[in-house]
Amino acid sequence: MTSLMDTGAPAKVDFHFDIMCPWAYQASRWMREVRDRAGVTVHWRFFSLEEINRAEGKKHPWEREWSYGWSMMRIGAYLRRQDPELLDRWYQVAGRALHEEGRKPHRPDVAETLLAEMGLDPGMVRAAIDDPTTGEEVHAEHEVVVAKGGFGVPTLIFEDGQALFGPVLVDPPAGDAAVRLWELVTGWLEFPHLYEVQRPKRAGDIDTIANAFSAYLEARDWFTIEHATP
Repeated sequence: MTSLMDTGAPAKVDFHFDIMCPWAYQASRWMREVRDRAGVTVHWRFFSLEEINRAEGKKHPWEREWSYGWSMMRIGAYLRRQDPELLDRWYQVAGRALHEEGRKPHRPDVAETLLAEMGLDPGMVRAAIDDPTTGEEVHAEHEVVVAKGGFGVPTLIFEDGQALFGPVLVDPPAGDAAVRLWELVTGWLEFPHLYEVQRPKRAGDIDTIANAFSAYLEARDWFTIEHATP
């Protein structure tokens, strides 16, 4: 295990995600590697792309009986109450199903199947949706990000209250490289008025992204909305 004691890098983070987001999923793979290699404490938190991208006049996700990302996160909230480790596993399993295997965990029957594969009661899907407080929990964590000016995921929130959007990547590093990236990302915290550094995407980069996200693009039942960074 790599120690962060000498680097000054934070040892705790709230990682806000929406299972729908392929970028957040890739970053979560990196975050798990950092956690396991460097002992960083990761708290998985929610953020709703359906709500932040909601068109005027359309229903809020909590006004629907079933909303894709929102309902998957409500299942996660229900599981977290039993054991935070269950939310970690649910995000990993549902994320892999959508973004790597091309399955549809945003559909109730598939969500039930995935819970069964985890050795859990598939009835937890219905229990999570029947409990209105799971939606309240997702909403509260979503609003934490919005209050900080957040607009998407992954968003990292640190103990000192600072928030960073990203990293945005398609090939999460492993091992010592994952820890080096953590040190680079958290190095931004030293510069609170550093807002953006971005690598322009060439045609080849777009092809790389499309290939990396091919399973997700086949499995999604929604149109992806892309907004320019504020």
